[in-house]
Amino acid sequence: MSVIEQSPGGDEPPSQGALRYRLRQQSVLADFGIEALRARDLDPMLQRAVALCAQGMQSRYAKFLEYCVEADRLLVRNGVGWDDGVVGMVEMGADTGSPAGYAFKTGEAVISNHLENEERFRTPGFMASHGIRRAINVLVEAGGEKYGVLEVDSGDEGKFEADDLAFMRGFANLIGVAIERQQAETRLNQAIEHQELLTREASHRVKNSLSLVSAMLNLQMQEDDDPRIVRLLGDAQARITAIAQAHDKLWRGDQVGMVALDELVCGIVSGLGEQADGAALSCDVAKIDISADSAIPIGLLVTELTTNALKYAADAGPVSVTIALRDDTLTLTVTDRGPGMPEDFDEQTSSRSSLGMRMIASLTRQLRGQIRFENAEPGTRAVLTCPDPRAA
Repeated sequence: MSVIEQSPGGDEPPSQGALRYRLRQQSVLADFGIEALRARDLDPMLQRAVALCAQGMQSRYAKFLEYCVEADRLLVRNGVGWDDGVVGMVEMGADTGSPAGYAFKTGEAVISNHLENEERFRTPGFMASHGIRRAINVLVEAGGEKYGVLEVDSGDEGKFEADDLAFMRGFANLIGVAIERQQAETRLNQAIEHQELLTREASHRVKNSLSLVSAMLNLQMQEDDDPRIVRLLGDAQARITAIAQAHDKLWRGDQVGMVALDELVCGIVSGLGEQADGAALSCDVAKIDISADSAIPIGLLVTELTTNALKYAADAGPVSVTIALRDDTLTLTVTDRGPGMPEDFDEQTSSRSSLGMRMIASLTRQLRGQIRFENAEPGTRAVLTCPDPRAA
């Protein structure tokens, strides 16, 4: 139901041009519908709405009144045609004593064509000072809540008609939908940011816990005199450190859940070199970001292969670690200058007898890859190939 003032003795508007007027309103409404669905910022969208409303109603003045809950008042948030000091500053009561307040409180649209003679409502002072003679108001709702009022005003003779309400309500509905979408996006973004914070915090805590375990293993290594035990503890420490470094990159990275592969791998290689009394190591890794699901097994593979190379060939020359990406295939190569593989080397037999080789085989399967060991003449070359982890 709407509250419409009937103008006594008023004539119907001439039919000539009336159709063009209504078609123009529909065109303006359709254009705004596209803009409202694309809008990302509320204020520009509302300002565009009031400007188009004024245009469609062939009026100089229009405004959007936002409801302020704490004060129970309506703020002129956006508008066109008004003097400086009105938009963003002027408030009016949200009670039923004004046309806008009545529309807001009751949800009924209001048309008043003779404000100077209006007995139902008071005319706000700033509207009177602008010579406003008529006004049309519709409620804007968003998410089932009353959000504000859309109003078009005019200082000219004439009248707003019931047919104009369809145009105004169309705008009010589009504004409400746009506000709901933006509110939903804001809540979603807040939830994502919170989830990212939790993810970073989890990675940070995992990294700290693994660092503590690594430190405990280091202490145990210093107290144990058995070279075999020390070597096993050192291998375990290297594996734990590789995972800890991946989690360290995870919580520090720009993208949650993503790791810069070159920083991770070269950091692991540098740490292994320091543990091996400064053994010569080189590292050349493609600069790509990959997920933790791929980064951790790659980091562990680099740890295993580099540790093996240092174990058997540290004194024979530099150990080279490279990772290249070509034709959707990632290739990890670890090359040493040591004595090479024994003549009776069998990968399947080694995988059954060596924990390190079993880990290498398992990690290779996890990456859906293949690994082979070659004679580098001199030395040994381990080559892992797997699909581009970014496409996984």
